[in-house]
Amino acid sequence: MKYAQLGRSDLVVSRVCFGCWQLSPKFWGEIDLEQWREALDVALDLGVNFIDTADAYGDGFAESSLGEWLESRKCRDRVIIATKFYHNFEIPDERVPDTSYDYIIRECEASLKRLKTDYIDLYQIHAWDPLTRPEEVAAALTRLRKEGKVRWFGVSNLNADQIRMYSQYFEITSLQPLYNMLDRQVEEHELPVCLEKRIGVLTYSTLARGLLTGKYTPETTFTDHRANSPRFQGETFKRILDAVNSLQPIAEKHGLTIAQLAVRWVLTHPAVTTAIVGVKKREHIETIVDAAEDILPARDWWKAASIVAHAKA
Repeated sequence: MKYAQLGRSDLVVSRVCFGCWQLSPKFWGEIDLEQWREALDVALDLGVNFIDTADAYGDGFAESSLGEWLESRKCRDRVIIATKFYHNFEIPDERVPDTSYDYIIRECEASLKRLKTDYIDLYQIHAWDPLTRPEEVAAALTRLRKEGKVRWFGVSNLNADQIRMYSQYFEITSLQPLYNMLDRQVEEHELPVCLEKRIGVLTYSTLARGLLTGKYTPETTFTDHRANSPRFQGETFKRILDAVNSLQPIAEKHGLTIAQLAVRWVLTHPAVTTAIVGVKKREHIETIVDAAEDILPARDWWKAASIVAHAKA
């Protein structure tokens, strides 16, 4: 496994990050926790040391499940844990954006309890909250760091202007953006800002919710949140699958599967530190880690990007 320094922090993370969004039954349905725990064991054995979760994933379920695994395996010192705050879900069946001082402090304590740890390596703002002044956010983060409960701070889903604004009030270690061959919007502004300010990048939806794995056919149907997405229906779905299948010669040239090619494509961008991959079972992590062993030549990176771009036209 290859590793990289995350931004200006002292965190040295694996270039593949184990993602936990799948432990959100509302979005993904129920998953087999035994298989998921086995996948975590395998990931650790393969050198994956970075795990990304959020308080909102399953309204605490993902953090609690991860905390139980950490406690049972007694491996807290071997992994770097990233989690997030933003969605206030203290009232059942209701979510409200909240990055107020009191909520950040309160929710960090709740995350620590669920994760069964006394510190969080990377604490991320999950999304932009226009109603809370940056000074208030910074005050909460400063307190948490002073108390030793959080080591470094990151942001997720923020645009370049929001990153620059927050940077005036506290050090941003990382950005977690949507980035893959189908979703390249952050290449224009956000990734250049990260390069300029030495902000690490951990990409989410690296495989576009499975579209870039090469495992689906036009007959595939979905019972989770993807069933309502235009990308997973009709002619759009078929067009994307045709483009993904057309990536096969590039993948074979480098001894990769299509899914590995999609991850390596993301990791080739100089701003990207690590690629988050959603994992439900051991095969998902076993079959992807080789993607981190190298980067793509520029010619093949652009060729793959062009093939997928035509699917969106």
